[in-house]
Order: sequence, then structure tokens, then C-alpha cells
Amino acid sequence: MKIAIIGAGNLGLAIAKGILHTNGATTMYLTKRKISDIKEFEKYGNVTVTTDNITAVKNSDVLIFAVQPGHFAKILEDIKDVLTEKHVVISTITGFSIAKIEGVIGEKNYIIRSMPNTAISVGKSMTCICANELGKKRIELAKAIFNRMGHSLEIPEEQMQAATVICASGIAFWMRLIRATTQGAIQLGFDAKEAQELAMHTCNGAANLLIESGSHPEEEIDRVTTPKGCTISGLNEMEHQGLSSSLIRGIVTSFEKISQIKAG
Repeated sequence: MKIAIIGAGNLGLAIAKGILHTNGATTMYLTKRKISDIKEFEKYGNVTVTTDNITAVKNSDVLIFAVQPGHFAKILEDIKDVLTEKHVVISTITGFSIAKIEGVIGEKNYIIRSMPNTAISVGKSMTCICANELGKKRIELAKAIFNRMGHSLEIPEEQMQAATVICASGIAFWMRLIRATTQGAIQLGFDAKEAQELAMHTCNGAANLLIESGSHPEEEIDRVTTPKGCTISGLNEMEHQGLSSSLIRGIVTSFEKISQIKAG
């Protein structure tokens, strides 16, 4: 694939690394206003670093945009005349709808919206993807790109805000749970470094159990709970204190907030 990443900031570079480390591009263009920060990427041999978005577009088939929301419309306006039927436009811009993209470049383009989370920097992103009617013909291509950096899921565009809460804000929610587990481990006698190691690797193991087995969480809970045992005693106390309801209420509150921001 001939790929251009328009806007090689933190997110753009994380995507670039994920693609390059898995040999996912025959050529890659990286664009940024200040290219001295990213010149090191030229060591890959098939990477061109430039400030010229139009050159990058002309020499690429897949265009991944990772720019600031306020700059996106202007960049689309600048490159729209060099877009051809081969180009696949993939946006990572939060809050910039497919309709707005079509309003600038036209609906007769392959347009895909993606929402990766910060775990993309370690190749573990949960990325949600949606597309316009034409873009649906290239959705598997987009999924193949983001699956190199974690896992992807196609969803309707109207669910992208909810997905932002679950997947993007969700990173913070899981970090807080890991932090709380760490604090509990410290109270039980582990030092801080050991406590965090225990918490984060146990969390990682729990997630991978579900990913690999396809089990429902309650099935795995049943495997470690015994009658009158310590696990069920702890779980019941957490539920008495509102663990599940607090998480759900937090998720719903975040969604209400993001909906207000969009409405405003």
C-alpha cells in the first residue's frame, strides 16, 4: 500500500510506527509543518518526510488524516482537486462527521472515520470505524490497517460518540481501576512497584482470557469463586458499595457530557 499520513504528530506517528513495524506500506509519506522532528523516519528507506500535503496525496493511495480539528477543513480544501478514484480518505479527527468531509471533497470519495485510543502507541488500540456508502467498499482495508495496531470494529456513525466514551475515555476508567487495585495491594503489604505490577498484569490477563476464550465475564468469575470463599466475599462487598452501578453511571455521565458538547 502507498500510504500518506497527513499530520505526523503523536497519533500520526503512532500509526506510522504500527504500519512500518509490520511492513504494511510499500511507500509512506509523512507530512508536518516542522519536519525536523520527524526526519529520523527516513531511515526506513521507503518513507518520505515533507511539508507538502499535495505531493504526499499525489504519490499515495491511502490518506490518513491526523491533524488538529481546526485545520482539517482547510487541508481537505487544499487537496480536494488532486483526489482521484483510487484514494481512500481515512479521518482520525474527533467530532468531524462524514457529512462535513463530504461537504468539502464530495460524496463520490471513499471516506472512512476512525477512532483509535491512546493504546495505539503500544499496538493495543481498540479502534472504531465507520464509512460513507462508497467507503464501505474499503472498510476491510481500513480494518486491516488498524488491526496492525490492536483491534478494530465497524460501527454506525451515530455510535461514534458512545464509542469515544467506552474506548477513549475508557482507557482512563481502566487506569483508575488498576490504580485502585494497586492501592489495595499496598495496603496488604506490597511495595508500590510490586503492587502496580500485580495489578496491571492481572488486568491484562483477565482481558486476554476473554479475548482468547470468547467467554462471558461471569463464566470466568465462576471459575475463581468458591462457596464461602474470599473471592465471592470480596465481589459481594464491592457490589454492596456500588462498583458496577458506579461504573455504569460514570459511563452514562461521560456520554451525556460529550452529547452536550456536540450539541453546543
